[in-house]
Amino acid sequence: MDFEISKQQNMIKNAIAEFMKKECTPEYSRSLDIEKKFPEELWQKMAENDFLGISIPEEFGGSGGDILDYVVTIEAISKGSIAVGFGFFLTVCFGGKSIGFYGTEEQKKFFLPKLASGKCKFALSLTEPGGGTDILGAMKTSAKIQGDNYIINGQKTFISGADVADYFITVLRTDDNPKKKAEGISVLIVDAKAPGIIVKPIDKLALRSVSACEVFYDNVKTPKSTLLGKEGQGWYQLVSTLNNERIGVAAMATGMASGILEIAVKYAKERKAFGKPIGQFQAIQHKLAERAIELEAARGLLYKAAWLQSAGKRCDIEANMAKYFASTVGFDIVSTAITVMGGYGVTEEYDVARHLHIAKGFTFAPISNEMCLNYIGMVGLGLPRCY
Repeated sequence: MDFEISKQQNMIKNAIAEFMKKECTPEYSRSLDIEKKFPEELWQKMAENDFLGISIPEEFGGSGGDILDYVVTIEAISKGSIAVGFGFFLTVCFGGKSIGFYGTEEQKKFFLPKLASGKCKFALSLTEPGGGTDILGAMKTSAKIQGDNYIINGQKTFISGADVADYFITVLRTDDNPKKKAEGISVLIVDAKAPGIIVKPIDKLALRSVSACEVFYDNVKTPKSTLLGKEGQGWYQLVSTLNNERIGVAAMATGMASGILEIAVKYAKERKAFGKPIGQFQAIQHKLAERAIELEAARGLLYKAAWLQSAGKRCDIEANMAKYFASTVGFDIVSTAITVMGGYGVTEEYDVARHLHIAKGFTFAPISNEMCLNYIGMVGLGLPRCY
């Protein structure tokens, strides 16, 4: 067994850490949240440094890395700024991976070089007002064929990054009377600026630099050539993307938690009370040591899930485990950091409390931890279906 990442992956990790330290200071990251501003300038610099193409094949302008390279990249970016990590995740996972898995040769040639060079961004248009986790039962957005086009009507909600996306990976129904709820669903690559699309950002407290939006489709026309994969088989295709989603969220949570834990440890070494650093008191030291153990365990689950995926092995159970545990640990670490730092933990200077909403969000989005447990129980343990 070898628990070391490769020399190449270590170089990626170090290069991103240096890049984030130089280009994404805490002050800059804070300003993104306050101003509700997507980091467009930083996005272009990431493209110039070949970060956006990490997991895109070389023939399409990328570096040819696998899911492990993708995880190392997301973790390192998120440690420096979870907002930037989240923006990276949306495009590289939902755009790059979806098209990489199921796109035609023409779609790959058109979209992947643009993605790698920072010329286009993607958002996954999936969740609807009637349900997120229960999307199969809630999906009302549909597309009908009219000549050489699909005509789309419906509404999506909580679509992250929709206001800055150039394209939507839109999941909808193309068959109103399927034999099974999982059938009759298709995926279209829709121009986000197409006539009939209206995007409305939703006010929120967390990750305000990457908006969550309502997206309305009113007789939106998109060519048949924008179908991703096979018509009616979109849900089965989406499963592969969702494994990457679980792993990506775990990487974001782990990277964010790592950065916050470092802040708390540094504070505990410097802050003095009763004539000694507060990190010398067992009440503080044990809390931080416990979180360090949990973080290492979360990273182990994350890397195992990513390794399974990269080796072409089944990873669905481990992907759900990694998402569940990393998000739980992330929230615990942010909460502990605030406790250790006391009043300073909720000041703008240290930026710790800003992450509390984000960390909590990872426990219920893009899938709730309860649904992760359901999946692990039913599929992993063979227990009866519970919903």
